[in-house]
Amino acid sequence: MAERPKSEHTRPDGLDDKTVEALGKLSEALEVVEEARGLLYTFHRRTGEADLALGEAVDLLREAGHDDLAETIWTDLVGRNVVEGRWTFQIVEEYDAGYYSAFRKHEHLAREALIEGRRHIFEAEMKEERRTHGRRHHEATPD
Repeated sequence: MAERPKSEHTRPDGLDDKTVEALGKLSEALEVVEEARGLLYTFHRRTGEADLALGEAVDLLREAGHDDLAETIWTDLVGRNVVEGRWTFQIVEEYDAGYYSAFRKHEHLAREALIEGRRHIFEAEMKEERRTHGRRHHEATPD
């Protein structure tokens, strides 16, 4: 039974509690940004699906003899930008290249500068405090 965490999940010598807490909060913030990015991709996919379904609706309106209405919807809404000059893929690309990329870079630089690039030190220490040492399903690592 593994009783000690792996070295990559242990605090480097001399590292203070406030730094571990700060890096844990930085990691938490990055996780929220990752979640937001996922939602942005969901927005991208759902909007694309809606545009394709809208195109099918226009085709059906035409087949039903509603050519004027179909043409109005087609020319005004099908393929329309969701924000000025941009489809959703362009929004995703800008987010990834800008805010998301910068956030990841700074989180990585902070870890490299302060904890030898290690990840999840705060969480690993929380696990050590909360688990029941010596008990099955409370192991430090998966042997």
